Amino acid sequence: MGAVSDPQADARPISLNPTGLPSTVLPPVDPTVAAELRRALDSPDELRRHRVSEVVASAPRCLEAWAALGDLGRDPVERYAAYRVGYHRGLDALRASGWRGSGYVRWSEPTNRGFLRSLRGLGQMAALIGEADEAERVALFLAQLDPSGVPESSDDGA
Repeated sequence: MGAVSDPQADARPISLNPTGLPSTVLPPVDPTVAAELRRALDSPDELRRHRVSEVVASAPRCLEAWAALGDLGRDPVERYAAYRVGYHRGLDALRASGWRGSGYVRWSEPTNRGFLRSLRGLGQMAALIGEADEAERVALFLAQLDPSGVPESSDDGA
């Protein structure tokens, strides 16, 4: 009978990067688009949603615009839809920035906030429309992306 190998003998220690998990930082919004979004958000109440939707139409990769459109939605389903698009666009942007499905996406980085606001809003609207399991998954994902926390509301300086 042959020798039986000891599985413990082949075990190698796992070394963690001294800085921990990698952090991904999304690139800044084009300054022209950012200025257009600021102007749209400064519009009178009756025009604000329409003007933000024009920014989204002209710059569909602007995550801050999707988050703002979600904030301005007329009902939970419309808000849910805008936040969901912002979330999916954000996943695309994260992958393009080197994110591989794990690691941090921190609120402390202002350029990450459009994605994180969309994800937070998606979870809030999922809870409102009765998608409790999705709301729970979103809450867990947010906690994994930034364990230090993402503010609970849109009155968070974003």
